[in-house]
Amino acid sequence: MLEPIKKNWRILLLVVVVLGSTVALFGPGFGPEPAPGENASEAQQGITNLQYGLDLAGGTRVRAPLSGYTATDVALGGETPEAVAEAVAAELDNASTVDVGVVPEERAVEVTEASVTESQFRAAMDAAGYEYGGIREGVTQQTRDATIGVIQEKINQAGLSGGSVQQVQSITGEYFILVEVPGQGREEVIDLLEERGTVRIDIAYPDANGTAVQEGVLVQRDFETIGTAAQRERGTGAYVPVTVRNTADNGQSPAHAFQDAVEQRGFADAYQTQADRCGYNSETGEIENSNPCLLLVVDGEVVNSFGMDPGLADSMAAGSWADTGNFRLTTTEFAEAERISLNLRAGALPADLDISGEGTSSSISASQGENFRTYSVVIGVLSVFAVAGMVFLRYREPRVALPMILTALAEVYALLGFAALLGYPLELAVIAGFIAVVGTGVDDLVIIADEVMSEGDVNSKKVFDSRFRRAFWVIGAAAATTIIAMSPLMVLSLGDLSGFAIFTVLGVLIGVLITRPAYGDILRRLLTVR
Repeated sequence: MLEPIKKNWRILLLVVVVLGSTVALFGPGFGPEPAPGENASEAQQGITNLQYGLDLAGGTRVRAPLSGYTATDVALGGETPEAVAEAVAAELDNASTVDVGVVPEERAVEVTEASVTESQFRAAMDAAGYEYGGIREGVTQQTRDATIGVIQEKINQAGLSGGSVQQVQSITGEYFILVEVPGQGREEVIDLLEERGTVRIDIAYPDANGTAVQEGVLVQRDFETIGTAAQRERGTGAYVPVTVRNTADNGQSPAHAFQDAVEQRGFADAYQTQADRCGYNSETGEIENSNPCLLLVVDGEVVNSFGMDPGLADSMAAGSWADTGNFRLTTTEFAEAERISLNLRAGALPADLDISGEGTSSSISASQGENFRTYSVVIGVLSVFAVAGMVFLRYREPRVALPMILTALAEVYALLGFAALLGYPLELAVIAGFIAVVGTGVDDLVIIADEVMSEGDVNSKKVFDSRFRRAFWVIGAAAATTIIAMSPLMVLSLGDLSGFAIFTVLGVLIGVLITRPAYGDILRRLLTVR
């Protein structure tokens, strides 16, 4: 029972890999995870669990640098990052401490306000009294990493399945953010990326002339939890449930500060019934009655104004609301509520993407992506037939050529299974890697067949093993050379080339460890006499 398994374990291993690839490709539990707001059927693309990238599914690719300047080798003098940021921001007329960042680990100070020029930033650093090595265009690695995380979260929260964000570097050393979103048009993706997504809550109350005086009371970091947009139970409109933090970093907590501001502006007296309304006019900036208002400000624009539920106002006046910090941001449109929830949950971009400057964007229609998939399948089939034809012409023996072709196909099938298991999106570069694997794989199998059959018939297992080992040394050396050559492409941020290198190396490893030994066992069984 165990003897046949022991003799043919390499063939059995290949069968197990093929069966595992089948499960990964078609099994219901191995499909792509749906993004928030997307159901599983929308995330699934076709009958397999394969995910298609931009080239094969259609969509939009955006490649852009982050706006900003960085002062390097800054002598911080033991000051806290907050103090340095405040000192530099004070010398800039159009920046705040939010737009000035300090990274002590890199000894760097950066400004991410797009309107600040290099000369202005240099003058501000000089005026603040900090010595530095130089000013370079771009932002720090910390800001790039944070931006990638925020954009990825925005893509996920918007329900855009298969979207990816990564950092790439040009040959001149400049860093870019590469965003790829399959199945979406250019305008939708640009709109999602261009807005930095700042949301805040202001209190507006009338002065003697009825003009609204605004006071900022809540910003994004003050929210502890952000709910998803929902329709109101009664009537029209939508809302986003939120919870304000009632823990303090320094001094008063955001929930208690908000509660005190509401109580001081007389919301409890102004809103005694549900019929009371806020009279804020967004066009004139005036309040048409004496009631104070809460303003929802998105990206610097007032998108909604509202009063306050009498029960909520009373609980704030009584001082009990801050214990929970729960309330709802209401809007008239569900789409606006979704945008507010998205911006709050994803956060603001640490720096603007310079899409209009050095950035580039391109889009591929869904029909064009479908054509690419069709052409990829056709090219793959043609390459297999071409290889099969050459193999048959060379050996004229089905017992040698047919296992060779089936083994090469099993190798590609295993690669597809790995792609489905890892959820790696297939691009044209990855397909090129598959074709390269077919070529190199058949080359190795030809080396094995030639070495085994070059000195006449194989009379025994001992003779076969000796010839096979000689061939395998050649194959192993070639595989090592390929892996070494492709390794830099795998780790460098070079976009599509990384996918090509990853699957080429993966194919080589599968070949050396699984398919080549299995082919050797098959040949031994077919060719040896004893």
